[in-house]
Amino acid sequence: MISSPIEEIKNRLDIVEVIQGYIKLHKAGVNYRAICPFHNEKKPSFFVSPVRQRWHCFGSCSEGGDIFKFVMKIEGLEFGDALRLLAQRAGVELKRQDPVLKTQRQRLYEICELACSFFQKQLKVSSLGKEARDYFLSRGIKEETIDNWRLGYAPDMWNSLSDFLISRGYIRQEVEKAGLALKSQKTGSYFDRFRGRIIFPIFDFNSQPIGFGARIFKQTKRADGQDESKYINTPATLLYDKSSVLYGLNRAGLEIRKKDASVLVEGYMDALMAHQAGYSNVVAVSGTALTSYQLKTLKRYSDNLLISFDMDLAGNSATKRGIDLAQEIGFNIRIVVMPEGSDPADVILKDPNEWQNLIEKTKTIHDFYFENALSKFDRNTLEGKKGISKILLPVIKRIPDKIEQSVWIQDLAKALLVKEEDVSEELRKITFGPGKEVMPEESNYISKDYCLSKSRKDLLEEFLLVLAVKSPGNLDLLKDQDYNLFSVRFCQIVKYFKEKGIGNRDSFPLGQEEFLNLIFTKAEIEQSDINPCQEFEKCFRDFKVLTIREKLAEISKKIKEAESENNYEMIKYLTNEFNSFSKFRCDLENA
Repeated sequence: MISSPIEEIKNRLDIVEVIQGYIKLHKAGVNYRAICPFHNEKKPSFFVSPVRQRWHCFGSCSEGGDIFKFVMKIEGLEFGDALRLLAQRAGVELKRQDPVLKTQRQRLYEICELACSFFQKQLKVSSLGKEARDYFLSRGIKEETIDNWRLGYAPDMWNSLSDFLISRGYIRQEVEKAGLALKSQKTGSYFDRFRGRIIFPIFDFNSQPIGFGARIFKQTKRADGQDESKYINTPATLLYDKSSVLYGLNRAGLEIRKKDASVLVEGYMDALMAHQAGYSNVVAVSGTALTSYQLKTLKRYSDNLLISFDMDLAGNSATKRGIDLAQEIGFNIRIVVMPEGSDPADVILKDPNEWQNLIEKTKTIHDFYFENALSKFDRNTLEGKKGISKILLPVIKRIPDKIEQSVWIQDLAKALLVKEEDVSEELRKITFGPGKEVMPEESNYISKDYCLSKSRKDLLEEFLLVLAVKSPGNLDLLKDQDYNLFSVRFCQIVKYFKEKGIGNRDSFPLGQEEFLNLIFTKAEIEQSDINPCQEFEKCFRDFKVLTIREKLAEISKKIKEAESENNYEMIKYLTNEFNSFSKFRCDLENA
């Protein structure tokens, strides 16, 4: 006799099937194994036992447990939320909870689900909603796709969604926390975030709506005369962070494993049209540049990545940074080269077979970079050789596989008609500095949610603010001269905290509303067993060390310039300055 819902869920769900919904498993005798999703490794040490219905990592993290423990860790859920999620999958009915006892996350899930249904209905019944539906149809989106992906329309009214949710028993502050409403700083009243836009619901792994992308339907002017933004997204909430979510992954995961490749596109419409045409291993970024968190999620499914972006690689573009990250993580990358001026949605609408042709003719990242760089410069001139090197050397530097890196070096030397040794020498001079993106494992006190596509210095600043919100007395640890180390934004926010009080959210500094909402949200969900004061001191010490390292790098550069000019007086001054900062750094690191 089954004694509890937990046992009933375990009896109905097979742990292998559940875990395969997140990572690739390979048969290993009577068990299954995989690369552990909870720490970095190259050889698989993660094992699943279908007999015992347990999993365990024999690698450095040594994690293990049952089906509930796995879902809690990989989804970042509390046990109650994991129980409800797995109960829904297993078809097990849990006893109804008193609304007062429902977790905040569960309330937000309910609000997002109701909002999604509201937007869907508006697309069907309102007059402008029908026009929005006709727009989808004109772009090639079929009725079935509209329904399956739950596309919708937000009425061009100030409070239509909010009033609907209030009528269902939710309060306006909850609607704001779900990212669906904004609060006026002048009047204190709330109004809908999405108005007069077509809606693309964004889902988690379990196809529950957690956020929304919204595209302008009929271009209007703002009060200042500027055009409205084409796209807006749900801001960071307890459920949604656009830097960690991939649009369509809830539908694409199994197909990515089946084809052993994921195709990454930029737009919602691109993903919709691809899936509609039968290319179900396609996902899209959700209104953000490609981040390491998104890439690490994709790598759980396949090491092969096809990218179909706007591929202008000049300068330090967001596309180039995304490719650099994918290389560092170890993806096998190929580029889908689009016809000029076209995106995947355009190509598929015109001829789905043409999209298949483009997929079959993808270029390796090596060929694409070389063709791109060589087409921009004349390799027969000195300036041309420098221009080509400027594009390709940083790319080569990031290649983790030394054999592959050696091939690139050989090919660059051959293309430029120079010695491989000279290319290798220039390669050694390439450094990325302290602004290089931090991966989750690089800090043991910055939560994984922070480790997206920001510099380590940005992450430390943000975490200091989170700790200040959790324990306001931390700000007293900062001396007046310390503020010279921080960004203007940090100083502006601290000034606001000291003048208005940390608990006051009525008048955020202009332009910092979304960032501060993120800080307060992170403070609410940050683990409660940390000591905010100790963590603040440790974090601030690391911040100072990092700042000093940057200063030392700057002084070193100036010393080299002074040496080239034989400016001995300046060399002496800079050397003394360098030694002073070095001593300061050593004292900090040994404290």
